[in-house]
Amino acid sequence: MGIAVPGALALMADPVASLVDTAFIGHIGPVELAAVGVSIAVFNQVSRIAIFPLVSVTTSFVAEEDAMSGDTDKNEMNSENEPNVSDSEMEELVSHEETRAASSKSSFETDSSGVKTEYKQKNIPSVSTALLLGGVLGLLQALLLVVCAKPLLGYMGVKPGSAMLMPALKYLVVRSLGAPAVLLSLAMQGVFRGLKDTKTPLYATVAGDATNIVLDPIFMFVFHYGVSGAAIAHVISQYFIASILLWRLRLHVDLLPPSFKHLQFSRFLKNGFLLLARVIAATCCVTLSASMAARLGSVPMAAFQICMQIWLASSLLADGLAFAGQAILASAFARKHHSKAAATASRILQLGLILGLVLSILLGIGLRIGSRLFTDDKDVLRHIYLGIPVNLYADANIIAILNLIIVRIPQLYTRAWYPF
Repeated sequence: MGIAVPGALALMADPVASLVDTAFIGHIGPVELAAVGVSIAVFNQVSRIAIFPLVSVTTSFVAEEDAMSGDTDKNEMNSENEPNVSDSEMEELVSHEETRAASSKSSFETDSSGVKTEYKQKNIPSVSTALLLGGVLGLLQALLLVVCAKPLLGYMGVKPGSAMLMPALKYLVVRSLGAPAVLLSLAMQGVFRGLKDTKTPLYATVAGDATNIVLDPIFMFVFHYGVSGAAIAHVISQYFIASILLWRLRLHVDLLPPSFKHLQFSRFLKNGFLLLARVIAATCCVTLSASMAARLGSVPMAAFQICMQIWLASSLLADGLAFAGQAILASAFARKHHSKAAATASRILQLGLILGLVLSILLGIGLRIGSRLFTDDKDVLRHIYLGIPVNLYADANIIAILNLIIVRIPQLYTRAWYPF
C-alpha cells in the first residue's frame, strides 16, 4: 500500500484537474463544454495508444534491471569477503569495478541551509530508452494532432457547420502542444514506479495540477481566452510536471547511456506491441461513445463529458494498485521469488474488486449531489442522472478486470525473460 496509495493519488491528480477544467468550461456554456469533451476524447485516443504500452513496459523493465543490479551488488559485496583470490581473478574484479565506476556517477544537491546531499546515480539502460521514445512519440503526436485536428473532429461527429467546431478546434490545437511533455512525464513516472518510488510523481503531479487550477480562471476569464485559456493552462502545467520529474530523476539515474548500443529499442517495441490490443480496444470504445454522443448534440455530449471525467478520476484509483503490483511482480520474477509473485497478484485482484464496489456506492451518492458543480443546465443534468447506473456498473466490474489485465500481462512477458 505504500507504493499503491501515492501512485493512485498521482494518477487521480490529472483527472481531478480535468474535472476543474470541466467545471470552469461548463459555466461558459454547454456548447463549449461539449466541444472540449470531443477534443479531449480525440487527444486521449491518440495519446493512450502510446502511453499505456510505454509506461507499463518501462515500469516492468526498470524494476527488473534495478532488482538485478541490487542482486549483483550483493554478490560483489560477498565476493569481497572471500579469501584466497588468485591474480587472474583479481584482475577480472578490478576490470569489472572500473566498468561499474564508469557507468555509475554521484550527484549532489544543496538544500536551503547549504547542506549537500549525495545521490548515487544508477545506470539503467531502460531509462534512457524510455525517455527517448517518450520524446519522439510526443513530438509525432503533437504534429499529427495539429495537422489533422479538423479531420479528426469531423470523424468524431463535429461537422463543418456545427457550433462546436471552432471551440473544439482551438482547444485541441493548443492542447496538442503539450503532448511531448505528457509523454515524457508519463515515461518518467514509469521509471519512478519501477524504482518503487511513487511519492516523487505524486508531488510533481500535484504541483503541476495546482498550477493548472490557478491558471485556469486567469487565462479563461481575466485574459478572456475562453476554452483556449483552459488549454494553455493545461499545457503549462504539463511542462512544469515534466521539468520537476526530470530534475529529480537526474539525481538517481544516469540519463545518458554509455553508448547508443545500450539502448533497448527492440525489447521495448517487442513487448509494447503486446499491450496495443488492450489499449486500442479500450480507447476505441471510449472514442466511439464520445463520437455517438457528439452526433446527438451539444447537450448529450456535455453530459457525457462530465460523466466520463468523473468516472476516469475514480477508476484510475485502480491503476495505483495495478502499477504497484506490476513493479513488485517484475522484481519478484527477476529474483525468481515465485511465491511472492503469486501472493502479490492474488492480493491486487482482491483489493481491486473491493475498490470497485466501494467506488460504485460513492459515485451513486456523490454524482447526483455533486453534478451541479459542473453545470446549471437542467437538460444536461437530466442526461447525467440517466448515466449514473452505467457508471456504477462500470466501476464495480471494470476495475477488477483492469487490475487483472495490467497485472497478468507483465507476468506473461516477464516470464518469457525469466521462465520457471
